[in-house]
Amino acid sequence: MSNETVIGRFAPTPSGFMHAGNLLCAMLAYLSAKSKGGKFIIRIEDLDALRCPRSSALEIIDTLAAVGIKSDEPIVWQSERTSAYKSAERLLKSHAEIYPCYCTRAELHAPQITRLPDGGILYPQTCKKLSAEQREEKEKSVKPSFRISVPDEIITFTDGIRGEQRQNLALGCGDFIIRRSDGVYAYQLAVVVDDGESGVTEVVRGADLLYDTPRQIYLQRLLGLPTPKYYHIPLVCDFSGRKLSKSEGDSAQRLLKTFTARQIIGELAFAANIIAEPKPMDIDELIPPYSADKVPKDKIFLTDMFMK
Repeated sequence: MSNETVIGRFAPTPSGFMHAGNLLCAMLAYLSAKSKGGKFIIRIEDLDALRCPRSSALEIIDTLAAVGIKSDEPIVWQSERTSAYKSAERLLKSHAEIYPCYCTRAELHAPQITRLPDGGILYPQTCKKLSAEQREEKEKSVKPSFRISVPDEIITFTDGIRGEQRQNLALGCGDFIIRRSDGVYAYQLAVVVDDGESGVTEVVRGADLLYDTPRQIYLQRLLGLPTPKYYHIPLVCDFSGRKLSKSEGDSAQRLLKTFTARQIIGELAFAANIIAEPKPMDIDELIPPYSADKVPKDKIFLTDMFMK
């Protein structure tokens, strides 16, 4: 048994306000770390400054604090960590092929391009096959993004909620972008670097990111970073089965204007099967009864309280 200190995290993208599903994810990440006597940190994934204003990030931080969720360490802002991502890119170049991609959005979404289960595409390596002369010609009119070449290798990991997972990198994700054409580093690289430098040992996040995990494990291996334990919580829906979205009706801020923090935490805990009946509770009261084994594996349905 390892004596390693457990470090969990919640890493929202502040492209809008939080909804109840985001709040539930943050709560479960907090409880997972605290139930093991560990630390919990907050990271703001504001790589894209145009889509992620500081005001939205501060509102998220305030919303979390209002229900008792605070970071045990200074909050990490991805927008301030470009130098760390540059260093990681240099290291990756010594272990794998990274090449420029000049494909337009229209070319990447052409009918003949293979679609992946997560909604992405399987890149056909069009630009990987270009000659030096062809790349030089394209460089005159197109600013490229940069992709990392992946091997024909199966990545396996055991998710703490969803069990064993397997993905062939070449067939399941393909060569993926690590730096966009505007110079912004991609999520896949940034999240791996940040988790590694923060010492994150476990990641609790939504199932929509399950498909990203193998490529992140691949980057961790190339960068010599440890792989955290992953827990992917299922889709969070309202009581009628509708997926929550960043619309005004689903805003967590609206909930805080209508209900107390204790009411919201109790209802979320009930929806996630942490407690047997909904009742007002402080978040730290949920640390003893929390277990990932209790979390539903298919969908989490919120009670109708959240839709009133």
